[in-house]
Amino acid sequence: GNGSPHLLFYGHYDVQPIDPLDSWDRPPFEPIVKNCPDGKIISARGASDDKGQLLTFINACEAFFKLSGSFPCKITILIEGEEESGSPSLPDFINNNKEALKADYALICDTAMWNPSTPAISTMLRGIISDEIILSAANKDLHSGMYGGPAINPIKELAKLITSLHDIDGRIKIKNFYKDVPFSPKTKKQWDSLGFSSKKFLSAVGLGTPAGETGFSALEQIWVRPTCELNGIWGGYTGEGVKTVIPAKAYAKVSFRLVGNQKPDEIRQEFRNHLRSQLHPDCSLSFISKDKGAKAINISEESILVKKAHDALQDEWRASPVYVGCGGSIPIVSLLKDCLNLDTLLVGFALDDDNIHSPNEKYSITSYIKGAKSWVRIISSLAN
Repeated sequence: GNGSPHLLFYGHYDVQPIDPLDSWDRPPFEPIVKNCPDGKIISARGASDDKGQLLTFINACEAFFKLSGSFPCKITILIEGEEESGSPSLPDFINNNKEALKADYALICDTAMWNPSTPAISTMLRGIISDEIILSAANKDLHSGMYGGPAINPIKELAKLITSLHDIDGRIKIKNFYKDVPFSPKTKKQWDSLGFSSKKFLSAVGLGTPAGETGFSALEQIWVRPTCELNGIWGGYTGEGVKTVIPAKAYAKVSFRLVGNQKPDEIRQEFRNHLRSQLHPDCSLSFISKDKGAKAINISEESILVKKAHDALQDEWRASPVYVGCGGSIPIVSLLKDCLNLDTLLVGFALDDDNIHSPNEKYSITSYIKGAKSWVRIISSLAN
């Protein structure tokens, strides 16, 4: 219609590897509809992430077309096959096709519901940067009998630097780290009412004692607080038996989840400065960064996009949708913001027990059907 917005929908059809294959009840790429205690499910790799989710939108478009031979507004669909490997071709593709991808809003169906009867709108995504550290000292591996004591040990030194990143309360000690970190008490109130159990959350992965930043709930830590995590550390002799060396080098991989208005470049620089400022004179540091990183995404609950989606979901599910954060990062969302200046609506119908990325992935048929109906309502509402 005239003056109605142009919508850009994004989804992906690629999937995670299927191993371990022997943990699957049946062949992963032969979908089957099964009756389960909670209702019917479709079981197959990709059923939830993201083929089933993607189809909810395509089915909604199909319904419009069957009914009236046209869509209520202009719709562009962008589907890729590299999402699970970090979308390497996507930035160039978007930059080279800005004209064709021009739109007013972006829509993505790759997130989850709060629970099987409560839909959710993700209004926050954390950003991300990663870095690899190489700490070098002597010009070769040394004999620990001859050199242990006078010679600096890179593993010990690297461990010391790593320990210096957090204080006893789990706060990150990098200079200026928190200067762009906001805090929204209004949202916190809604989260406290969600009845999230951090005990259950941790016990599901065999843990029981909360770690992280003191004074923040598990949900706050995952959704609105930044983190600095060690993803790997190695160096020296790690084979069978004993080899008493002082290694010449030690290595670690670090990643940060960013929130608010934290800027990836600034954080990376301050992180490197922090480590360099404490370095032993016999050591040198080098860094490898493979990515530019992505800023956090925050979409106002007051935006027309979110408000219309909220009402449409409420009509379909007969339950008030909740606004949630997302601890992970969805780089496409910052890409759409940076390249096309698009705000993205993140509404998904996956459930926490869908086993995405794991054996026996499934998607609830109720979720699937009501998901498609939800998109019909959302598209209609945005089109008017």
